[in-house]
Amino acid sequence: MILVGLTGGLATGKSSVARLFQDNGAYVIDADELARQVVQPGKPAWRDIARTFGAKALNPDRTLNRAALADAIFRNEAKRRRLNAIVHPRVAREQARLTRAIAQKDPGAIIVYDVPLLFEAGVDKRVDKIIVVTADRATQIRRLMTRNGFTRAEAVRRLRAQMPLRAKIARADEVIDGTLSFAQTKSEVERIVSQLKSLA
Repeated sequence: MILVGLTGGLATGKSSVARLFQDNGAYVIDADELARQVVQPGKPAWRDIARTFGAKALNPDRTLNRAALADAIFRNEAKRRRLNAIVHPRVAREQARLTRAIAQKDPGAIIVYDVPLLFEAGVDKRVDKIIVVTADRATQIRRLMTRNGFTRAEAVRRLRAQMPLRAKIARADEVIDGTLSFAQTKSEVERIVSQLKSLA
């Protein structure tokens, strides 16, 4: 079994790359999906968030008000660290559980852990290989404005709140350009999967 950390920046095309890995036989564990699961109403992380951020962090149906939380943490570094300290350890435990289950079922598995905050959360220390998906800043801003409806200022603020892509690239084993055509990206993923199979 080989565990690969897949990361990048906002709107670099990481999710599309993850789907291509899955299409090529890799198992994909999505950190964002795990994060949504651990903060379901009534769960320990949800209770901690409600206590820490107050009623404004919740919708009327008791689910998290993600827009209000995002607005709070992208304006305040201390609040962002507090939220991460609540969510990240629980996501890490769930990822480890899923990884063990896959490895038991398929000892030669290639497992791709799709995790936006790979370096920030220390996940880089727990994976065998690191793949970073990149895009130029103008493309990221354009995609965020189109996909998320952000103003240019909002898109820039979100990007500035993240670890710079150049720092991630410096620590990567493989880099995939998220602005390549679908065919080029597919070819890159197939090449990497072939290499990983020889290591798994």
